[in-house]
This record gives sequence, C-alpha cells and structure tokens, in this order.
Amino acid sequence: MSLIKSKLIQNITDSNPHLFVRDVERIVNTIFNEITQSLADGKRVELRGFGAFSVQHRKQRIGRNPRTGESVNVDEKFIPRFKTGKELRLKLNNKVSSEPEQGNN
Repeated sequence: MSLIKSKLIQNITDSNPHLFVRDVERIVNTIFNEITQSLADGKRVELRGFGAFSVQHRKQRIGRNPRTGESVNVDEKFIPRFKTGKELRLKLNNKVSSEPEQGNN
C-alpha cells in the first residue's frame, strides 16, 4: 500500500479536526512546491530527522544502445537525490531512537 498525496492530506485532516481539508491541501502543496523550487534553484533541502534532498548533475556523455550496440548521445541532466536522516534510518530498521548509542570502546 502506498501513501499518495490525497491520503496524506486526509490523514493530516483526520488528526487535526480543527483544520479544513482545503487548508491542509494548501499547506501540503506549499511544502512540496517549496522543496521543488529549491531543488530547481540548485539548493539542498534538509528536513532534520527525515532526510535531505539534493540535485546531482550528470554530464553529457556517449552511451550505447544495448540492443543494437550503436553509440548514442546522452544529454546532460540533473537527478534528484534523497539521503535518509538518522531518525528515519533507525525507524526503518526497527530500532528505538531513545536507545543509547553504543560506541566502539
């Protein structure tokens, strides 16, 4: 099961009954638009505990068509990247974030 934007908006609205759906939708859209615009401007977006979005530049290169073996030009492009934050990694690996970290002693 996936979490889609409309389900996210519904979950937020359900947990905050004092907010209208249209207001929550506007907030969610504003957040996504700000992240998108910052990445388009070449900026890094960091959400502490969740992760960081960045943009990676891939230079123009000559690739190869795997079917025919023919050389093809691959244009330069910008690829969005996401690196998870520590809290998210711990949660994904079923570790409680309140546990003290054990160092190499």
